[in-house]
Amino acid sequence: MKLKIAVLPGDGIGPEIMTQGLAVMDSIARRFGHEFSYEEALVGAHAMDVVGDPYPDATHEVCMQADAVLFAAVGSLKYDNDPTAPVRPETGLLAMRKKLGLFANIRPVATFPCLLHKSPLKEDLLRGADFVVIRELTGGMYFGEKYQDNDRAFDTNAYTRPEVERILRVAFELARKRKKHLTVVDKANVLASSRLWRQIAKEMEPQWPDVTTDYMFIDNASMRVLTEPRFFDVIVTENTFGDILTDETSCITGSMGLQPSSSLGLHTPLFEPVHGSWPQAAGQNLANPIAMILSAAMLLEHFGLSEEGALIRKAVDASLQANVRTPEIQVEGGAHYGTREVGQWIADYVLSDGRPSA
Repeated sequence: MKLKIAVLPGDGIGPEIMTQGLAVMDSIARRFGHEFSYEEALVGAHAMDVVGDPYPDATHEVCMQADAVLFAAVGSLKYDNDPTAPVRPETGLLAMRKKLGLFANIRPVATFPCLLHKSPLKEDLLRGADFVVIRELTGGMYFGEKYQDNDRAFDTNAYTRPEVERILRVAFELARKRKKHLTVVDKANVLASSRLWRQIAKEMEPQWPDVTTDYMFIDNASMRVLTEPRFFDVIVTENTFGDILTDETSCITGSMGLQPSSSLGLHTPLFEPVHGSWPQAAGQNLANPIAMILSAAMLLEHFGLSEEGALIRKAVDASLQANVRTPEIQVEGGAHYGTREVGQWIADYVLSDGRPSA
């Protein structure tokens, strides 16, 4: 298969983890006879520093002409520490999502048996947890009307029926393919926007009679993903709730450096790790590349390359079992492996079909 991939390394640790993600992609291409071509483009603080725009038109054109986008992270302390900055690196991220029509963010949450002890939660709660959070990505407060002066500010959490229907359709269909259990998370006891979500979900529910649908307020859901994670199969929720909820689920995996995601919608699909740019660690060979590598696996699986994606997942599992891990998840007394070493080990494993070089 031939795939043209837009590569957006972004800021902080982004370029380092992207290098390892592409190394694994190249190993897959060599192993299975595929042809992957890459075109790199600017985004985030790096783009602001170079051209003054966190998501330049040239970058958007590269994304639109590609079959898929691999994106790493944006964010810079220079802008984080300036609350008056009118434009931020994250502005480019929101613009990219909106312009590409990426309304459905899909974040799988699964445990690695050898890393259960790295979670702050009890192992007996975690074992076997495997669910997906679907976050609406182009509506809600992040894109609603905003206002701020010295004494007053507001963000409008606006949703329309078509926006809600399309994300719910994605959720119902995914639940049908999995364990046929969908949980709609909202705050319908307080928020009008949530009441619209719940109303529409209940209207659509009969179209998927084989899917068990339940409803949960966000405060309750935030507690239960940590106390009863095995209860969930597919969760669907609005933009702000989804952002918070999916960061919370890093307590289940043991590290945000293990969580990939995909963003799907009207135009080019995008694949990215859920973590941020961690600018404090940039250039130090500390960042965990596994979320980036698993995002590459999700990209391949999106195009029907299930065997290739499975091999990447097998390689990741093997690296963890062999204690080839970055410091935040390494066992006590284990050898030191950095971003480059972990990525290279996994790329070698993929290329040699399970016989990595020493």
